[in-house]
Amino acid sequence: MLRRLSVTNLAVVEKAEAEFSNALNVLTGETGAGKSVLMGALALVAGDRADSSIVRDGAHEAVVEAEFYLDKTDIREYVDGVLEEAGLPLTEEGVLVVRRSVSAASGGKIRVNDASATLNTLRRLAARLVDIHGARSNQRIYEEKFQRETLDSFASVEKQLNEYRLVYDAMGEVMRRLAELKAVGEGGVGEEIETLKYQIAEIEAAGLGEDDETLKERHAAAAHAGDFIESANFITESLGGDDGALGRLASTISHFKQISRFVPAAEEWEREVESFISGIEDLSRNIAGEAMKFDCANEDLEELDKRLTLVNKLKRKYGSSVSEILAKLEQKKSRLEELENIDVRINELEMELKTVRKSAVEAASRITAKRLKAARALAQTVTRELRDLSFREAEFSVVLEPQELTASGGDKVVYHFMPNPGEKARPLADIASSGETARVMLALKNVIAVHDNTDLLVFDEIDANVGGETGKAVGEKMKSVADYRQVIAITHLPQSAVYGRRHLVVEKTVDGGRTKTKIYPVEGDERVREIARMLGGEKLTSVVKKHAEELLSLSR
Repeated sequence: MLRRLSVTNLAVVEKAEAEFSNALNVLTGETGAGKSVLMGALALVAGDRADSSIVRDGAHEAVVEAEFYLDKTDIREYVDGVLEEAGLPLTEEGVLVVRRSVSAASGGKIRVNDASATLNTLRRLAARLVDIHGARSNQRIYEEKFQRETLDSFASVEKQLNEYRLVYDAMGEVMRRLAELKAVGEGGVGEEIETLKYQIAEIEAAGLGEDDETLKERHAAAAHAGDFIESANFITESLGGDDGALGRLASTISHFKQISRFVPAAEEWEREVESFISGIEDLSRNIAGEAMKFDCANEDLEELDKRLTLVNKLKRKYGSSVSEILAKLEQKKSRLEELENIDVRINELEMELKTVRKSAVEAASRITAKRLKAARALAQTVTRELRDLSFREAEFSVVLEPQELTASGGDKVVYHFMPNPGEKARPLADIASSGETARVMLALKNVIAVHDNTDLLVFDEIDANVGGETGKAVGEKMKSVADYRQVIAITHLPQSAVYGRRHLVVEKTVDGGRTKTKIYPVEGDERVREIARMLGGEKLTSVVKKHAEELLSLSR
């Protein structure tokens, strides 16, 4: 749930903060008070793009901060997965904080759990956190993708879709390879076969092996072997030669024994020197041993030069390493065999395509069967919901039209709507008004709330263009949705507003010639006055007040 939203210097809002309940939250206020600014703030949290025009005049930046509490294990795991993938701090005790700032000059910053984040990461997070429905977002209901995904959510076909997509992707790969071979066959394969034979012969002639992986290091060693041996000999002579460090240190031992009669600490000094002598002996032996190996393993530099030149030439043509070149060799052999037997291979792929296409059709038919069953149930349930929203005789239906197989199956999903009896049901996009669309969206959201995976639903004036009795029905539906999800609703209708568990008022004031907006919760008498204001404007008569009290009482 969204626990807190703070806004600073965004449009007309200088500074405002709101806290929300986990059920239905309603925001009311006069036109122009800043309710739309709060919707804009939530849209920024959800990953909308922003520009400097939204910054309040005179301010250098606008800031929006949202604090979410993730009390559901699946959502917390999803969010932490996205955060971990993006290298961001994970949630602590289920708390996620999103902060966006927009500069008046240009650009902006996104911080998630106090660490810099990208817009793409924010959008991935918001996909499970916020679902905004307003005049613009309600247009999504007309999109075939939205209609199909909503039906699929209701039908719980995720498992069948995942199984189908594996087969569908396999079919696509076979089709791609088949088309490629046919195109090659039509253009003639002789030239490519000759090229492949030359390339295979060139790589095989080199006789590449494991030793060639270290060729560069061996070449460098051989090129500098003389320098190494000369320096190693100098070092070992300096350490252990007749006049080396080892002999000089050894000659000091007798002197330590002499002075130890007068200075007891000299015995410890003697042991330290003996330790140095032992270390120098080991060091000298190790260096001499390496020099001997270097000398014994000294390869012919001219031969290494030739080999290195050959291997580097192959790397430039076929791969950055010997193992990559050898892998490319196997690919070319496989391709050559395929081309030399192209007619046989085309026939094999055509048979394979028939098999995999049959599997894809069967997998798609299983999805279709679940969709058809769910389509009838969804249509009946949404129709019942619409009855409650003052569509007394409207009909909602879900039509599946067969189509060529796509990544989503073999169906095109189309929502049909008949708002009045005696009319022919037609696609929703062709006939629904904005008010009807909003109510159909609300009915859908109420039906699929238990299947939906978004925790917060935001409705921006979803009850616009409807009357008081319908507004009451809309309020009841939003409250019903809030049984499963947190809901924030901006409304002008008192009949809807009374159903909110938490009621926030957005108020505009003028101070020093500047417009300011504040948000505050109302309860008790204050809430009665706000509902009365929505009913009767500025004149708070006893009749209007009593009506407000009755609406609030009935909503409980």
